[in-house]
Amino acid sequence: MALRARQKLGKYRIHRRLATGGFAVVYSARDTVEGIDVALKVPHDHLLSRGVLDDFKKEARLAAPLDHPNILPIKTADEVEGQFAIVTRLGKETLAERLTRRLGKKTILVYAEQLLQALTFAHRRRIIHCDLKPENLILFPDNQLRLADFGIAKVARKTVSTSGSGTIGYMAPEQAMGKPSMRSDVFSVGLLLYRMTTGELPRWPFRWPMPGHERLVRGWHPAFVAMIRKALQVDERRRFATASQMLEAFQRIRSRAILEDRGNGNRRPTNGQAVC
Repeated sequence: MALRARQKLGKYRIHRRLATGGFAVVYSARDTVEGIDVALKVPHDHLLSRGVLDDFKKEARLAAPLDHPNILPIKTADEVEGQFAIVTRLGKETLAERLTRRLGKKTILVYAEQLLQALTFAHRRRIIHCDLKPENLILFPDNQLRLADFGIAKVARKTVSTSGSGTIGYMAPEQAMGKPSMRSDVFSVGLLLYRMTTGELPRWPFRWPMPGHERLVRGWHPAFVAMIRKALQVDERRRFATASQMLEAFQRIRSRAILEDRGNGNRRPTNGQAVC
């Protein structure tokens, strides 16, 4: 059932449609009781069944303990006037929308660290996201990034016919074969960082150097480039095992990650070290 502007669903008054995907429609809405704006994710009617609703409630319970500044909490996940809806805080925009405009290098580092912090928090609790993509990174004021769709993506994969288990384009090779792990999330982070730093999204067979490589090495320290390259290894055993390991590598090189412009060229360090 499509919702219209100014229509009410329980205590929520619809403002506008934000996005439509293969699984659900997302609306901005006003919580007329709490007096706040929220995001309302409404799955397509034809994909829902009692079993799917039970799965959603189970996943919402699993995601509830993920209390972290960089993870978007679910306010509610339940039926409202016969319509199932997932309610979260409303951000300014998604990273997908932000990537349509120039992204400064310092901002890229801010987003990268927050993403790795969120994923580290989840991985330490043995939770794999499996659907890292710009649309699931929600931006709030003061450059705060929150990772969304824990659990929701897992249930969506059961109801929508897809190749593998995730979003094509940001999926690790082994995940496409139905064998996701924490290393698969690391690979997706590598793809996100590569796109943010070069404007290019690498594709299979992921052979180095990839499109945009020259832009990457011109603007970023060799250690930062090596970190991304390690995250994007096709052989999962050669990647960081967890987001925590990648975060530690990132924090070691963060202060020198950006190469400064000097005149018509970039200042290149001569002793850049690889990430171990």
